[in-house]
Amino acid sequence: MIPGSLAPIGRMLLVVVSVASIAYGLLRAWPKQVNQSYDSPSTEIRVIEGGLFKQDGHIVVGMTDTFDTSIPHIIDEHSVQAQLLTSVYHSDLARLDNELNAALAENPTIEPFTPTDQKPGKQVRYKLGTVAVLEPAIRKLYFCVAYTKMNHRNEARGTIDGIWCSLNNLWSEVRARSNGEPVSIGVIGGGQARISQHLPPLDAIRLTAMSFMFASREERVTSRLNIVVRQQVARELDMLELQAFLKSLRRS
Repeated sequence: MIPGSLAPIGRMLLVVVSVASIAYGLLRAWPKQVNQSYDSPSTEIRVIEGGLFKQDGHIVVGMTDTFDTSIPHIIDEHSVQAQLLTSVYHSDLARLDNELNAALAENPTIEPFTPTDQKPGKQVRYKLGTVAVLEPAIRKLYFCVAYTKMNHRNEARGTIDGIWCSLNNLWSEVRARSNGEPVSIGVIGGGQARISQHLPPLDAIRLTAMSFMFASREERVTSRLNIVVRQQVARELDMLELQAFLKSLRRS
């Protein structure tokens, strides 16, 4: 029995312990990773918390239509492009640019910047959806896809339509080059793309997954797509809702 003077404290303690137990149980039950497999076509989508460049298999790198690479004044040093330069190419900018130029050699360019609008960095522009495939290491490809436009102030701008079209081109290249091996992509639309207010992370993941599945139904793209989410973003996602959405993409 709890003495009368301590009864309120005891009841409060009981409530605190109960709430903590429920919260702990929910935390353990909350999915750390979302998986959904599909039979038609035979493929899988995973939403993974972690670092993009720590994943096995091939990697997708979102870029601008100029394929600028110089950090920090043109490309943000925390961006995916910067990680490609520092983590994969060990800050060898000349090597990265040479390999990008070789990969882009057969792709048509669009109207360049005018002399009055020339910007620091690269002046040649490519159509949205252009994909440069790099292979700095054996059997690991980096699909560099232009999904935003760079203006003369080196500001990257993107639209949902532009991202959708770019993803369609990306899946075609992945289908042709990946040999069916897993491919990882980050959450598109954030950072310098300046469309995160219109395309929050949960919607960006949905858009990527839907685009991938539509392309896969035409012809299988790859065995697995990993959508890799940074820890601070993952904390804000409703993983159960995301799981339900991926499940809804199965053929009825």
